Amino acid sequence: MDIRLRDTDTLIDILAEEGEALRTAAALAGPDATVPTCPGWRVRELVRHQGRVHRWAHGLIAGEAPVAGGSSVVPAPAPDEEPGEWYDAGLRDLVARLRALDPAAELWTFLPGSPSARHFWARRQAHETTVHRVDAELAAGRRPSPVGAAPALDGIDELLTGFHAGNRSRARSEKPVTLGLRVSDVPGAEWTVRLSTEPPGVIGPDTEDDTSGAGEVDCLVTGPASRLFLLLWNRDTVDGPETAPDPAGPLTLEGDAGPARLWRDTGGV
Repeated sequence: MDIRLRDTDTLIDILAEEGEALRTAAALAGPDATVPTCPGWRVRELVRHQGRVHRWAHGLIAGEAPVAGGSSVVPAPAPDEEPGEWYDAGLRDLVARLRALDPAAELWTFLPGSPSARHFWARRQAHETTVHRVDAELAAGRRPSPVGAAPALDGIDELLTGFHAGNRSRARSEKPVTLGLRVSDVPGAEWTVRLSTEPPGVIGPDTEDDTSGAGEVDCLVTGPASRLFLLLWNRDTVDGPETAPDPAGPLTLEGDAGPARLWRDTGGV
């Protein structure tokens, strides 16, 4: 079962749509609103961060920005520059640059799983912007708009088999445990994440010829693709007795809650 979004143009469309939705939610919240999912940030810091990430990615693609330092090398908007307009211009430029980029272009990337640099940067920026769009909606006091099932599955794959595939992952456990993730609205989409002192071992829908970790798990979380994606990014929580029903569907936990708590505490990137 192939759950990755292979079409780069689709990912660029998602980036553009999510970027505009972030801007709308940020304007609704106002620059001084606190961002509950980003402790210490107000909306102005959220917009500044995402705008700098967009401009850094654009600079890398254009050959104008250094890899070292990440988005911190990008200047924040000038005091006389309207932050929303500054953000809009950076998003527009990034989308245009990605649309025009040669699929065969060779550029620096930092995660496995993409067939080209163009695909990598479209994918990474689409998911980055989606997560921060949710942050902006939460800051505005709104229930986040669901993420489409296809981009949510792709985002889960990027997080589990990209960010957590190597030694940089902090998701470790002295006692080996397994975390199961089952997508309720896409039959057959599920992952088993083995947590130990080594980087996480992941068996997913497109894992070939490997069922050694399938079957019983210590903790099983089941829910719609959108909510599982947001849960893994610490933007959602498992439903409790007093949780208001979510239109996307419930997010439930069976078994030992320890592996889910471990992911919450160490799975951030």
